[in-house]
Amino acid sequence: MACLQGSKLNVDVDKALERFILAILELNAIFARMIDRRSLQTVLARLDQFPAVALLGPRQVGKTTLAQLVAGHRKGVYLDLESAKDRGKLSDPVHYLSAHEDKLVTLDEIQFMPTLFQELRGLIDLGRRQGKRTGRFLLLGSASMEFLKQSSESLAGRIAYVELSPLDVLETGTDGSERLWIRGGFPDSFLAETEEASAIWRDNFIKTYLERDIPLLGPRILAQTLQRFWTMLAHSQGQLLNAARLARSLAVDGKTVARYLDLMVDLLLVRRLPPYHGNAAKRLVKSPKTYIRDSGLVHALLGLDSREGVLGHPVAGDSWEGFVVENVMRAAPERTRASFYRTAAGAEIDLLLELPNQRLWAIEIKRGVNPKLERGFHHAREDLNPERCFVVHSGNERFPKTEDVEAIGLSDLCRTVSLA
Repeated sequence: MACLQGSKLNVDVDKALERFILAILELNAIFARMIDRRSLQTVLARLDQFPAVALLGPRQVGKTTLAQLVAGHRKGVYLDLESAKDRGKLSDPVHYLSAHEDKLVTLDEIQFMPTLFQELRGLIDLGRRQGKRTGRFLLLGSASMEFLKQSSESLAGRIAYVELSPLDVLETGTDGSERLWIRGGFPDSFLAETEEASAIWRDNFIKTYLERDIPLLGPRILAQTLQRFWTMLAHSQGQLLNAARLARSLAVDGKTVARYLDLMVDLLLVRRLPPYHGNAAKRLVKSPKTYIRDSGLVHALLGLDSREGVLGHPVAGDSWEGFVVENVMRAAPERTRASFYRTAAGAEIDLLLELPNQRLWAIEIKRGVNPKLERGFHHAREDLNPERCFVVHSGNERFPKTEDVEAIGLSDLCRTVSLA
């Protein structure tokens, strides 16, 4: 009998040890997937300044996770407005929200209840009269046009906007920069166990956006048509917008193409980089450049599932350029304006940053570790006389390229820009 009891005890100990080991492994997996988001401090600062903060970004970018981190700093209530149960709690929004006036109320997927904005305005104004001037509401949205319209009209002067983009090199580190370029910055894609798993995630992300999310957030457009448009933008990554060519390919008119592009820009999936217009003495290009903002989505739309596939494709250089533009823009100080410079005579700079206090920085973007500067870049420098000039390359070394131009890796450039 004693032997049986001892055997049972050993089995129980073994099972307990197994559960303990599995728990440790699970915790390690969780911590491995936790990446500090630089936007956290920005959101906290805006909540200390405004009664409402809107955290905007495409789906699956990490808005809800960031909101949970904010909740760790503030006592609050969380409602997911995609849930019928949570929407039901707001059948009488004034009554429910007034009961939580001393807490930070997070309203996720706010675009599903756009009529709330008017109620929030009344609650905010009432709170101000009672001395509750800041940190009342955190609104999470996928940046639909209707959401932006409603919030700007109802909460003007009462709300601050913070954009949450996919992961960038300052968050993932220099060692992960190539992986970040290939897979993109959506957390589930970047952190996937294998390249195949990452590619599958991105394919399903695109499909879900086309078939479910965009019809909910914008005008009704056939998913097949919008996918063709999105894929055409991927093929012309970083090129001047040729709306007439896109219209012919899609068998639609130019106004329809403009509507499609506006939708993708408003959903923070595409960037429209304007030309620089500060030099009236030159004949300047007037069309914007377009970039799909996440490089991983560029590669997925083109069927490029691996590093070798990307490097062997003609889009590699333009994809890298878009990747650099996005990372630099995320690192740049607030109120920085970005553009590119190109003249009819061939002078060209890939990215111009008009920093606060009227400072102009010029950035040329090259793949490879020994970047060569073209004559057009030097002509553009003579036209603009920027304060600082960089050529960013795919390596990590930092060295003077010419007397006035510094060669620099992307991570170093982003850190330098963030301190400007």
